[in-house]
Amino acid sequence: MTRPRPKLIALGLVLFCALLLVAVRAARVEQVHRETLYVFGTLVEIEIRGERRDTARAATTSVGRLLQSLHHDWHAWRPGALGDLNAAIAAGDAGNVDDRLAGVLRTGRRLACQSGGLFDPAIGGLIGLWGFHADTPPEGAPPARAEIEALLAARPRMTDLQIEGTRVRSANPAVQLDLGGFAKGAALDLAAADLRARGIENAVLNAGGDVNVLGTHGDRPWRVAIRDPFVWGAVGAVSLRPGEVLYTSGNYERYFEHDGERFAHIIDPRTGYPVREIVSVSVLDTDGARADAAATALSVAGRAGWPRVAAAMGVSAVLMITDSGALLATPAMADRLDPAGEAFPEPVEIVPLPARAAAPACTG
Repeated sequence: MTRPRPKLIALGLVLFCALLLVAVRAARVEQVHRETLYVFGTLVEIEIRGERRDTARAATTSVGRLLQSLHHDWHAWRPGALGDLNAAIAAGDAGNVDDRLAGVLRTGRRLACQSGGLFDPAIGGLIGLWGFHADTPPEGAPPARAEIEALLAARPRMTDLQIEGTRVRSANPAVQLDLGGFAKGAALDLAAADLRARGIENAVLNAGGDVNVLGTHGDRPWRVAIRDPFVWGAVGAVSLRPGEVLYTSGNYERYFEHDGERFAHIIDPRTGYPVREIVSVSVLDTDGARADAAATALSVAGRAGWPRVAAAMGVSAVLMITDSGALLATPAMADRLDPAGEAFPEPVEIVPLPARAAAPACTG
């Protein structure tokens, strides 16, 4: 009997191990784990690809605990850390917060400064006056003009905050903090960091259409649609690169109507009244908190002022939809945006951004 040659045996083992490794990797990539939870007034979907089930489950459990904790601590109108801080500010006292809340307040103060005050979490009093502090839309008549003007006269601003370590006070007792304008972005940034720390390479965090991605969706990028605010469907879609985020702020979901007039939840800090001209703003970026805040600020800035504010806040890829249905996009967004169908619902107008001017001293 002729025995197999050692070289052939070795070659066969190498080929077998290579095929086995490819098969294991393919099976690993195909594994998908999904979980959904309700935080920050919306459903948050977590999808992890290419990990063992126990690894993915442990990661989503950790992220779930984190997001639930942030939802509790950052809620402005329920018992929790932010509610305690608001009470201390109203009483003229300082409050102690944890490192995460102190960090998000620094970020909010810097973003508010960069936006020229068009994004400002210090106007929680106005948000509460309009009834948009709750998870469900308000009902009844809008607040009286005198009540709005009284809050405007008090001039609450994020720049009133003094943050020393984890000790926070305000020079203005009218400041009432509501982080709803960028809480989802800040929270999903922390959740994405938690996934990375656990070695998760490919995942998506989707909070009601606001998305942070890690890695890829198998052999292709994560692809995210931008909702059409006028009809059911999408105006376009963007393929996100690893580490990118896409956030949209719109006035088509949270609103109430009174005497045939619609009042949406995005409040202009300058007037105290809801935004009307802009229906939707989407921002593609690498930082969820900044994208979330910028989408709000650009909605407030309106069609005339948004390019300057976008440049000041350091975001370059923006899609704006006006109340007339016009689509306005920066060159950076136009390069990445594809129509959802055969064509966009309206021609896309390309709007270049001005050079970023010397910004005020906006520290975190």
